[in-house]
Amino acid sequence: PAGLDEDARMAQPQLNEFIPPPECPVFEPSWEEFTDPFAYINKIRPIAEKTGICKIRPPPDWQPPFACDVDRLKFTPRIQRLNELEAQTRVKLNFLDQIAKFWELQGCTLKIPHVERKILDLYQLNTLVNEEGGFDAVCRERRWTKISVKMGFAPGKAIGSHLRAHYERILYPYNLFQTGANLPSVPTLTHDTKDKEYTPHDLPQRQSVQPQETCSIARRAKRMRSEVRLPKPPLNILRCLSVQMPVTEVKQEPAEHMDPTENEENVFIKIEKPPSNKVDTYMCLVCGSGSEEDRLLLCDGCDDSYHIFCLIPPLHDVPKGDWRCPKCLAQECGKPPVAFGFEQAGRSYTLQAFGDMADSFKSDYFNMPVHMVPTELVEKEFWRLVSTIEEDVTVEYGADIASKEFGSGFPVRNGHFEVPAEDEHYLTSGWNLNNMPVLDASVLTHITADICGMKVPWLYVGMCFSSFCWHIEDHWSYSINYLHWGEPKTWYGAPGYAAEHLESVMKKLAPELFESQPDLLHQLVTIMNPNTLMNNGVPIYRTNQCAGEFVITFPRAYHSGFNQGFNFAEAVNFCTMDWMPIGRGCVGHYRQLSRYCVFSHDEMVCNMAFKADTMDVDLASALLEDMTSMIKEEEELRQKINKIGVAQSRQVDYEALPDEARQCCKCRTTCYLSGITCGCSPDKMACLYHAQDLCSCPHSNLTLHFKFTLDQLYPLMESVRLRAESYKDWIRSVQDILENKGAVKKGLHSLVEQAETKAFPRIDLLDQLRTLTSEADKVAVMAQQLLNGKRQTRYRSGGGKTQNQNELSVDELRSFVQQLDNLPCSIRQAHLLKDLLTRVDDFQQRSDRLLSDESPSPQELQDLLDVSLGLDVELPQLPSLRERLEQARWLEAVQQASSRPDSLCLDTMRRLIDQGVGLAPHSSVERAMARLQELLTVSEQWEERVLSLMDARPYHSIDALDDALQEVENIPAYLPNCLQLKDVVTKAKKWLHEAEMLQLGGRIPVLDSLSELVLRAESIPVNLEPLSRLETLVGDVQSWKESAAKTFLLKNSSFSLLEVLCPRCDVRSAHQKCKSKKAKEAPQLCKKIPTKLESVCDVERVLSESKDSASAMTTLSEVRQREMETLLALRASNESKLLPAENSCALSVCVCQKPPSGAMVQCELCRDIFHCNCVTSAADLEYGQAWLCPLCQRSRKPPLDKVLPLLASLQRIRIRLPEGDALRFLIERTVQWQHKVQQACTEGVLERVSAMVFGSRMSSYLTQETNGSSFYIEHQSVPLQGLSPELEELMVEGFLLQVTLPETEQLYRYLLYKLSQRGSPQHKVKDNTSIYFCLGHHHLHKKIFRAKKKKKKLKKSKERSEESKRTCSPSHTVSDPALSDSEEDFSLCAAPWCREPEGDEVNWVQCDGSCNQWFHQVCVGLSAERAEKEDYVCISCTQPDYDRGE
Repeated sequence: PAGLDEDARMAQPQLNEFIPPPECPVFEPSWEEFTDPFAYINKIRPIAEKTGICKIRPPPDWQPPFACDVDRLKFTPRIQRLNELEAQTRVKLNFLDQIAKFWELQGCTLKIPHVERKILDLYQLNTLVNEEGGFDAVCRERRWTKISVKMGFAPGKAIGSHLRAHYERILYPYNLFQTGANLPSVPTLTHDTKDKEYTPHDLPQRQSVQPQETCSIARRAKRMRSEVRLPKPPLNILRCLSVQMPVTEVKQEPAEHMDPTENEENVFIKIEKPPSNKVDTYMCLVCGSGSEEDRLLLCDGCDDSYHIFCLIPPLHDVPKGDWRCPKCLAQECGKPPVAFGFEQAGRSYTLQAFGDMADSFKSDYFNMPVHMVPTELVEKEFWRLVSTIEEDVTVEYGADIASKEFGSGFPVRNGHFEVPAEDEHYLTSGWNLNNMPVLDASVLTHITADICGMKVPWLYVGMCFSSFCWHIEDHWSYSINYLHWGEPKTWYGAPGYAAEHLESVMKKLAPELFESQPDLLHQLVTIMNPNTLMNNGVPIYRTNQCAGEFVITFPRAYHSGFNQGFNFAEAVNFCTMDWMPIGRGCVGHYRQLSRYCVFSHDEMVCNMAFKADTMDVDLASALLEDMTSMIKEEEELRQKINKIGVAQSRQVDYEALPDEARQCCKCRTTCYLSGITCGCSPDKMACLYHAQDLCSCPHSNLTLHFKFTLDQLYPLMESVRLRAESYKDWIRSVQDILENKGAVKKGLHSLVEQAETKAFPRIDLLDQLRTLTSEADKVAVMAQQLLNGKRQTRYRSGGGKTQNQNELSVDELRSFVQQLDNLPCSIRQAHLLKDLLTRVDDFQQRSDRLLSDESPSPQELQDLLDVSLGLDVELPQLPSLRERLEQARWLEAVQQASSRPDSLCLDTMRRLIDQGVGLAPHSSVERAMARLQELLTVSEQWEERVLSLMDARPYHSIDALDDALQEVENIPAYLPNCLQLKDVVTKAKKWLHEAEMLQLGGRIPVLDSLSELVLRAESIPVNLEPLSRLETLVGDVQSWKESAAKTFLLKNSSFSLLEVLCPRCDVRSAHQKCKSKKAKEAPQLCKKIPTKLESVCDVERVLSESKDSASAMTTLSEVRQREMETLLALRASNESKLLPAENSCALSVCVCQKPPSGAMVQCELCRDIFHCNCVTSAADLEYGQAWLCPLCQRSRKPPLDKVLPLLASLQRIRIRLPEGDALRFLIERTVQWQHKVQQACTEGVLERVSAMVFGSRMSSYLTQETNGSSFYIEHQSVPLQGLSPELEELMVEGFLLQVTLPETEQLYRYLLYKLSQRGSPQHKVKDNTSIYFCLGHHHLHKKIFRAKKKKKKLKKSKERSEESKRTCSPSHTVSDPALSDSEEDFSLCAAPWCREPEGDEVNWVQCDGSCNQWFHQVCVGLSAERAEKEDYVCISCTQPDYDRGE
């Protein structure tokens, strides 16, 4: 296909630019309208048939799936050359082909000249010259300028002379040849260099279209297959001529058969030829001489010889190229034109391949993406291309593809396409083109054959510019086209009433085409510009059909159009009852044109008549009219046949004959009711109209073949008449009833039943009949209901019946009783209605009495309304009764609510007020509303006030809240906020009482009680005066506990403060975590331990529940006693483990619970040994410092002077808490222990240690072997063998005290010194080295100062002392000081546990209490800095009851 050479060509305005016709109607049905296709089409027909075509947009949700078998779809498209489609353009092309052929036979090539830079229209020039009288007349009268103006050239440019020259050079020889005149001179063609060579289109030579045989019964079935016999062309006439193919085309009927011999006689110029031989071959057929062979010219068509000088006119030279003699020239140029048709493409396409080709063509042609090309541009370019002869654009169109083979685009049952469940409704949709032709309302459903294109849809695959030419549907039926997808399809249509006008215009503008093809418009091969038709008075309308839209064409409406691009459409025909007379008229029109019928109209009518009993009555009426005319026409024809002498007749079954066997040989009409045959040609048949044209035999030889006798046709028509007339009779009966009202009730029902049984159409008359019948039934039912009071479906909560628009008033009831006799039915209850009137009157009297009462009883009102339920009459008193009932019930509810103030809440008051507002006004209601509104206002105000009192910050005092509470108690209503206020005041008073009782009589409150009281106060929104003081006390206690924790607790300690301060109650359980076998070693100890204080939690609980400090001290004493017993037993158990034993291999020690080995360290308190690698090493300890294991080292053990202020501050707070009791007990225990130490010194217990040491033999186990591996104790401990139970208990309790005391360290050093004085023998260790413990004499040097030291002053001087050598004699005491020369100058440390420090300088401190005694700083645990900055008070002054043992 040729594209556009210049893009600007499309943009420039053309001289005859296409003007789009007006748009056709577009309809958008609703879903309700869309359900019945034919009903909707009939509805829009009055509007749409005026334009011939219309467009329908389905509802947006109607989107059927595309069901065509795309994989199997393969088709051969038709080739369309656009400028051959347009009628006037084709006339020009045919003319140019004749001119070109003429000159080609003369040995010349036709070139079309240019005038004023455009190609000269030779056809128009020839036509205008002929109209003006011919070449001679135009030259004689000088009309060339006039002709140039008519051709559109501007005057004054001497164009006429150019036109004359071109005409005389190109056209004049041809016209002379056509008239048979002699040429004035030898015809030759001279050309300008700008002339364009013309290539003949050779239209007849390309026609090779065969109908597709994909459908069993095609629209043009096998009866179309007879070939058109054409005159046999001479050999070698045209170089491009090849094998001549028969010309047939879908939607094209061939012309009548012509005898080629007759054509030759009429056209050929007969020239007698002498006998053929080799000598005659070179003889001139004019002069008979064979001389001058160089001047002898041989015809390229028939091989005849002519002298160039014997020809008329004579030739001067032998022409170049091919040459035809006069006989061949006349034969070629005199051939009749061949019917035009589309040729088939040379290849088949799949849908994908065709789409690729179509899109590529359009995008290349317009040089832009296909979807961006405007439809207006495509439309104008299409009409430009079809009207030009210089541009040959060729496209392909996949038209008339049978849907039976490849599947419809719509889903069908039992098809290859699997329809989803949600799309199954499309299978039965009336708009599915497979269903529409065979719907009950469609006439085509009575045609038994599946006619492709009419009853079975055809598919159309289009591309840009592919077109469908002007045509009307077969049998002038309706058509419907649905565009499944793709680019739009542009339509043009003319209304049916303008069909003949359109035909006459086209015949007038292109008579040459209709001369050769009278039925040209039935061939679908010719289009004409809509503007041309509109200019000649033909009404044309257009539309663009987009995907998903329907286009409907109406009967005899000519339509054409083209495709905007690649798309897929589907079309089918349908016929409705209004088409029946149009279809019969079409058959007559076809008879005149000798055109084939697609189906037999009479056959269809008879098939419909056989189904008259179930036929739609409207269709029966239309069928009756058509059948009446058919039988009348058949009767007249048979009478005519009888008159001409046809006497033989025979009944045949035409339905059993193929269509080709029962076609009239003259008019091609399909015979059904009757036909004429003759024995001379049994294969031929003629209709009764053309009986005389069958053959030349006598009429007596003819035979009438008939399907039905007239006696059979009349009953058939009567059955149709009965169906139609019964409907008419029914209509008359109904009209009489509606007009006269004279039928009985049973007659009404029978008419309705008849309409339903016989399926009469649902017209307004039937609706009126049903309405009348329904009203009669309602009257009867109403009468019965009025009597029985059974209309119980209309109630209200208040009782009584509601007013209904169908109810009768009392006056109407009286009138109703009187009018019952006038109804078309008998009401047997009429005499009982009088009693109903009596009851209604009684009801009205009682109503008047109750309505006049000031305060009627709700029960009486309800009873009266219940009575109205049995009276189905409009009672005017009912609204007032209901109002008074609602008022009475409301007043009763208000009275009941007021009598129970405890349940009268604000919501109840509001609800009652809301209900009262909706009541009708009445004095009693207004009074009750006023009281209720006042109570609600007061209640709401107090509720808000009380809420603000409780939400106020700071809180109000309890007196203010109590005063408000006194005022609220007088309101007779249930007020939640006021009740909450009462609860708050009650709680506040109770709290204040408890707070007052807590410290009544100088009692010290317990922390738990105090904390619980403070916590409760947080939920009481009252200003409680004691609260701040209590909160301060709780805060002080918390601060105290934090301070105590910092003082006592180790960093990251796992012990609580109470665990540290109170005696240990879990000594054995703590050690049993690491040593599971201790319980077996000392089971008897468990019997002594009480079970009620087994954990710190138990101790804390008992302390919290104790009434005073004395009971708390008693409890702690018990715990202390158990602690001592348990720990002493644990020490003995751990010591016994270390003695050599047979089962020593099972020994497990330390926190790791492994056997002892290597360097070990022993705890001075629990006496268990530990691996040095598992615990903190004792290597950093100095000699004389005790090492405690992690389980025994529980706190920091602060000095006593740091602990005493904690107790003093707790006494100032005056709050009891378990930690405070435990601290007090700890201090008392400490003081008691100090007293025991002093007592032991004074009683000489320490001095007896030496005697015990030397009197007893100490067993040493410093080094021991266990299971082949030995261990040794790295840090020396006090041996227990030399200790008395009294001293051991004294030392154990000193270590248990969580306070650092100098006495503890001095006592430990003393015992360690005394018990380790005796040298031990050499012990064998694991590395066989010997360790010797040599304990020499320990010299205690005491420096005694004579002078008295000043208070708080430190004295550093060289002490002059005498070394007193202490011996190891048992009688020597530790406290013996060396006597000084003067006691006044020397003083001793007042501490009974004096460490007797040595050195050149010893720091002293004097007590700031009442005793003024002096102490070594190291003995009382003071540093020089603390002694300088702080006051020191000795324990004798801080504890007056403390007895130092002096």
